[in-house]
Amino acid sequence: MNKPKISIIVAIDEKRGIGKNNELLFKISEDFKRMRTLTSGHAIIMGRRTFASIGRVLPNRTNIIVTRDPDFNIAGATMSFSVEDALEKAKNAPGADEIFIFGGGQIFKEALEKGLVDRLYLTVVKGDYGADTFFPDYEAFGFNKIIENDEREAEGYRYSFLTLDK
Repeated sequence: MNKPKISIIVAIDEKRGIGKNNELLFKISEDFKRMRTLTSGHAIIMGRRTFASIGRVLPNRTNIIVTRDPDFNIAGATMSFSVEDALEKAKNAPGADEIFIFGGGQIFKEALEKGLVDRLYLTVVKGDYGADTFFPDYEAFGFNKIIENDEREAEGYRYSFLTLDK
């Protein structure tokens, strides 16, 4: 089997903010639609707090939750104790040609620092939304090859769908 593409999918503001008080900064229906279209049929990897903020297993995806708590268990999801272990489990899931890292901040940081990521699917929202959780400086990790840059405006937000490779 070929090596799967490891991708991050995330919405950020202009200061790379991704969340506040364990909640998303913005809810844009086109962003959710894009996320659903891209991740459907693939494995998604997220931390326990990200899962808690969503509150449910996302359908049509293999949900893998990274947690340090050996007693944490969610019906319909796979538990993992590290990002690397989660990726190994995802390689055996349906749609393993592309695996998505879904959040949150600590999981994104670890995956980027360890050089595990091939592609970024960003929704960059204009403005500063007072985040308390931030996405790492992706340019410092070599993500500067633009695959897509689609500027949009909806629901009171100005944003771009930005896809980057190394």
